[in-house]
Amino acid sequence: MDGLFRCSANYVPLSPISFLERAAVVYRDQTSVIYGSMKYTWKDTFERCRRLASALAQMGISRGDVVAVLAPNVPAMYELHFGVPMSGAILCTLNTRLDSTMVSVLLRHSEAKIIFVDYQLLKILHGALNLLSRKKAKLPFVVLISEDTSGPAISSSLPPINFEYESLLRTGHSEFEVRWPADECDPISLNYTSGTTSSPKGVVYSHRGAFLNAIATVLLNEMCSMPVYLWTVPMFHCNGWCLSWGVAAQGGTNICLRNVDPKAIFDCITLHKVTHLGGAPTVLNMIANAPAGDQRLLPHKVVVMTGGAPPPPRVLFNMEEKGFIVMHSYGLTETYGPGTVCTWKPQWDSLPADERAKLKARQGLHHLGMAEIDIKDPVTMKSIPADGKTMGEVMFRGNTVMNGYFKDLKATEESMSGGWLRSGDLGVKHADGYIEIKDRSKDIIISGGENISTIEVESVLFSHPAILEAAVVGRPDDHWGESVCAFVKLKEGRNSDAEEIIRFCRARLPHYMAPRTVVFEDLPKTSTGKTQKFVLREKAKAMGSLSNRIGSKL
Repeated sequence: MDGLFRCSANYVPLSPISFLERAAVVYRDQTSVIYGSMKYTWKDTFERCRRLASALAQMGISRGDVVAVLAPNVPAMYELHFGVPMSGAILCTLNTRLDSTMVSVLLRHSEAKIIFVDYQLLKILHGALNLLSRKKAKLPFVVLISEDTSGPAISSSLPPINFEYESLLRTGHSEFEVRWPADECDPISLNYTSGTTSSPKGVVYSHRGAFLNAIATVLLNEMCSMPVYLWTVPMFHCNGWCLSWGVAAQGGTNICLRNVDPKAIFDCITLHKVTHLGGAPTVLNMIANAPAGDQRLLPHKVVVMTGGAPPPPRVLFNMEEKGFIVMHSYGLTETYGPGTVCTWKPQWDSLPADERAKLKARQGLHHLGMAEIDIKDPVTMKSIPADGKTMGEVMFRGNTVMNGYFKDLKATEESMSGGWLRSGDLGVKHADGYIEIKDRSKDIIISGGENISTIEVESVLFSHPAILEAAVVGRPDDHWGESVCAFVKLKEGRNSDAEEIIRFCRARLPHYMAPRTVVFEDLPKTSTGKTQKFVLREKAKAMGSLSNRIGSKL
């Protein structure tokens, strides 16, 4: 059309940096961050982040450089989410449960020029830098994040510390001119996949995607102005499901929590009037089954966003019994965390509690930031029928899908072949359009030619009164190919045995779906609460064929 053009008056690249800039004006004197006795306002946080960006620039950091951080949910971790992109650099948050070997691999792959490290994780970094030195790789500068806000003198600690965080901030200028992205599709962060597989990939987020997903996550969490958000989700995981930026958009208060345990969660809710928190279903299960002495009556309704793994209906039911409002979301590292939401419909309120929990356990539909979600045949790319039975692969399309995998064009092309992001998750579509995940494609158990959803079996196991945690994998079986093997952890003070649990499952499932092996032990997890099924699969494989030991009769 004639008379139209783009200029600075009608186009500014989208970036979540703008959330902080606005919060410093609109919510200037509101509390932005609380950590123990430490408190900052949004004016303080904006100034500190500008000083951080300035200090990074003075260290030679320029556009496109990678700055890594290895730290729990402490104030410095929050500030790095703004200060690093304000310097023009890309933030790479590393999983705090990684060992030295993997940290060295990721530092080398990311080519990070600086790494910020929490004082409790110095030994891990020391080991990583030693490994890099042996390979004659260039070492990053090291900035120590300590608990002493006065900035202690740099010691001879290993690894060699180049700077201390608070001291570094004092070298920066509070009037630093923010380096806005030249293009809103420029990278803002680099997130390595969480470790449920053995080969993490570097997922690249853009300023545009981070902006849009932060807003979408705020909306699906029903965060009104000035929420109080408790950091039970690791900020290193999908940048805290994009709420590291989203809380600033609403001028909320960030309650930083170094260690997550039920008592700390209930205490923070009471002390700080927490309105929102989040966590994988294992975190919800931990809250729901907390010792009576650690629990508190909720002084008000608290919204909990869950995702990361399909939540068993029993866990959702237990949380809502305690007064929590659960928002169920689903997504991948490749979708900036949340990509769908199980939007609740008023007509479901009158249903029995168990039915409500089953509906809420579904993954729902795409949120406002995602253009489309569908379940397709991965070969023909045709949509499956909405019959709640036919399985296909969950696929995404939209502005909150990653830019791609860092330094891995082949993997990027494979993951988005056909014009959709392929999740690797298998699911069904119900008549109302809502999707429900049935399993990861690699987790499906094929026994006697029948596909068995481990999620369905786990849901029954979670309904057992003595079981606290459960995970199901396939065990080799010479006759059936695979049989169901359940790893379970019992609730404190409760007893059961394998035979009783198998009978319990057979009363609620077709016999071929019920476990034939039950192993009692703690479940291995990632730091975000996902069960590491690849570890359990190896354990089941090491047990050998079940048929060789007890016969093949189901």
